[in-house]
Amino acid sequence: MPNYNLFLLPGDGIGPEIMAEAERIIDWLSGRGDVRFECSHGLVGGAAYDAHGVAISEDDMARALAADAVIFGAVGGPKWDDVPYDARPEAGLLRLRKDLKLFANLRPAICYPALAEASSLRRELVEGLDIMIVRELTGGVYFGEPKEIVDLGNGQKRGIDTQVYDTYEIERIARVAFDLARVRRGKVISSEKRNVMKSGVLWHEVVSDVHQAEYSDVTLEHMLADNCGMQLVRNPKQFDVIVTDNLFGDMLSDVAAMLTGSLGMLPSASLGETDAGGKRKALYEPVHGSAPDIAGQGKANPIAMIGSLTMALRYSFNMSAEADLLDTAIANVLGRGLRTADIMQDGKTLVSTHEMGDAILAELDLLTE
Repeated sequence: MPNYNLFLLPGDGIGPEIMAEAERIIDWLSGRGDVRFECSHGLVGGAAYDAHGVAISEDDMARALAADAVIFGAVGGPKWDDVPYDARPEAGLLRLRKDLKLFANLRPAICYPALAEASSLRRELVEGLDIMIVRELTGGVYFGEPKEIVDLGNGQKRGIDTQVYDTYEIERIARVAFDLARVRRGKVISSEKRNVMKSGVLWHEVVSDVHQAEYSDVTLEHMLADNCGMQLVRNPKQFDVIVTDNLFGDMLSDVAAMLTGSLGMLPSASLGETDAGGKRKALYEPVHGSAPDIAGQGKANPIAMIGSLTMALRYSFNMSAEADLLDTAIANVLGRGLRTADIMQDGKTLVSTHEMGDAILAELDLLTE
């Protein structure tokens, strides 16, 4: 029986509530007898700051590095607005991405048929939507140097962030996108701002070179990032895989998320390089934030957290059958009209975080009878 080590970092706000539901799914999977998941828990974000004065401790970083996969909840909240910049809750996630060398962020935007009416767009524009956004995660303006605020005197300051990409960074993220397209619908849109940014010129050039040399069987199109945002709202089903940089990926993935009806529905995977043994560091997290305004009230939607676990089954443990089973369970529960508050519709049944977890577990039992 395969034995895998999962490191769970619930974080802040609704993080512990949604992680609890994901952990119930993990226990269900282990209980089937085909695989064993051993879970350990750590602190990240504001919870880590309160305990250790940092956004993640050295001990928990070491445990993350040793794990087969990290399952991450959410961080942040107004309680920590005034902590030092380097210790802010989000710094814990950024360090995990950096130290685990998680360069590829996969953000699917999938519209379940039962939720087509929850989108802000017409049903015919979003029903059946299935987009994968591949975001470069460890380069670009979020990590480029210099990054500083300079005092110019006379009451003036200058904020500096630097957009930097090297050829190898673009090559490796392009390959992830092209490989995904090969097992999907065979189309990649590469998005940048080459009309005003030199990094965009290089991005366009390198992605084109990788495509020509290695992936001529995949269709490649280039689209300026601002136009890409517009096209996501105008005609989202034209997209299959979108590959883009750290900054534009951050924004475009949130646009795509709302096409599906709620940020509470969407998971993500952050992946590192595959080693000689075929393994890779990975972190899985919901796209949504910590939602401190509803924390502890049982209102949070756990589906994005559970969906992130589904991505772990696919990309870290080669358990596609189990991932498909979990996806089917989620779709069936939604099809029966169960809704958390963020996706509630007239005529549907409002359920709590835990009740949604109960329903998904019950559906898994039905599907495996």
